[in-house]
Parts: sequence; C-alpha cells; structure tokens
Amino acid sequence: MESIKKRTPARFKQMSIPYLFTLPWIIGFLAFTLGPLIFSLIISFYEWPVVGDKTFIGLANYKEMFTNDPLFWESLGVTMKFAVLFVPLNIIIALLLAMLLNKNVKGSGFFRTAFYLPSVISGVALAMIWSWVFDGEYGILNYILSVFGIEGPKWLISPTWAPVAMVIASLWGQGSMMLIFLAGLKNIPKDMYEASAIDGAGKWKQFTRITLPMLSPTILFNLITTIIAAFQQLTLALVMTGGGPLNSTYFYAMYMYENAFKYSKMGYSSANAWFMFAIVLSLTLIVFKSSSAWVYYEGEMKQGKK
Repeated sequence: MESIKKRTPARFKQMSIPYLFTLPWIIGFLAFTLGPLIFSLIISFYEWPVVGDKTFIGLANYKEMFTNDPLFWESLGVTMKFAVLFVPLNIIIALLLAMLLNKNVKGSGFFRTAFYLPSVISGVALAMIWSWVFDGEYGILNYILSVFGIEGPKWLISPTWAPVAMVIASLWGQGSMMLIFLAGLKNIPKDMYEASAIDGAGKWKQFTRITLPMLSPTILFNLITTIIAAFQQLTLALVMTGGGPLNSTYFYAMYMYENAFKYSKMGYSSANAWFMFAIVLSLTLIVFKSSSAWVYYEGEMKQGKK
C-alpha cells in the first residue's frame, strides 16, 4: 500500500504532462470557440441591441426570420445558387491543378508556389484586384475580350453577370484544396498504374478506376470544407458589389453581418447564424450518409478480404 501511495503523485504528474501541453489549445477553444457559440445561442432568444436594454423574446427572432423577412429568403436563395456553382467548380479545378502538378516535370515547385500564393493573400486585397479586373470600362478582362472582338459585359453592375463574377473571383484562392489533393495523389501507389497499363487500361480508365476511388476520402474532405466555405462567403461581395446590383450578390453571410453591425440586432443575427449552422450541418450529414456508396477506404477493403 505504501509503495502505491508513493507512486500515485509521480504517476499523476506523468499523466498530467500531456494535458499541460494541450492546455493553451483547450483554453483557446473554450474562450474563443465554445464560449462564443453558447453565448450566441443564448442571445438568439433575446432582443439584444448593441446599446440598450436586453429583452427575452423566446422564439420571436426565429419566427420573424421565417415569416416576416423577405431578405432572409432572398439572401438564402442567392447563397444556394452560388454554392451550386462554387462547390463543383472549386473541386474540379483544384483536382485538375493537382494532377498537373503531380507530374514530375521541371519547374513544378515554382507552379505549386504560384498556385498556392493567392490563398494566403488578404481577402480584401484579392477583392480589390478583382474589382479592377471586372471593371466594365477599364477592366483587364474586358480589354482582353475586346482584342478578340468580343464586347465584355458590365460585370459588377449587371444582376446577371455579378454572381458569375463572384464565382470566378472565388476560384482564385483554392491553393489549400489543391495541395490537399496533391498530397492524396502522392499517396496512390504507382505500381497500381503500372499494373493497369500492362493490362491495357488507358488514361481515362486509370483515372476513373484508380485515381478517383483512391482519392475519394480526400474528395469527401474537400467537398465538406467547400460547402462550408460557400455559406461563409462575405468578403468578395462586401468589397466588390456591396450585395448589389439588385441584391444579386447579397449572400446570407452579408445578411447576418448587416443585421449585427449595421442594424445592431445582435440577437436576430445570432438566430440567423444558428439557422445557417443547421443548414451546413444537415448538408454535411447528407454528404457523410451518402459517402458509404462512393468513398473507398483501403483499410476497410483489407478487413473485408480477411
């Protein structure tokens, strides 16, 4: 018994060391993630102006949002349309770039850096650059089109073309996704391609039968993160169009932002945020539920064979 008592403080000290190393992250998570989440849920049941008295109103913010706020449905529709274009285009282009950079050619390191660099540039700076690119009169894009005899549209003042401009500008910063795909491609054994080539498989069959199945867990991860990013889109529209023209780029994130910081309705904005959380969570669960039909895990296959 005495030996056990003597060992207990030493063992406790040994077991507490890992927690001490993770303590800064735990404190940061509680203070800057979990704490604000819980607080935002609480104030979503209040009329909570930035200055003034706070009043508990129950579910009134949610009722107002669903029944008496046309901007809620309009901004949600704009975001959904944006996501339908943004998500597949980001994944396809990032995958194509990763496949190009996966080739062992001279200068591939330079192109990796060049493609990744826009993702670390400030979002406001990128939005300003794209504002100049899409300028209807003096923009670079319309000038290039004019060289080929094409009259470019008024990108940022046209309700039809402004959402398209948002999608094109958003495709510029996908360096992180490209690198994730590149890492996934590097993990695919080369002997699988060599064996399939001996069996007579062409490039397209190798892509559909080897690359896509082996890369499916990476595609799943990028798909979920891209869906989340689509619903969080704010900076480009805020700087480039201000939500216009005619609310054609009035994203749901801008709707929440204006409710909180323009109209000082923090409680109502928190209710908006929690509804967006519910949408993103639902879409994520749907993707996860469907993943069993198209995501291939090598470890599961090996267990199945055993």
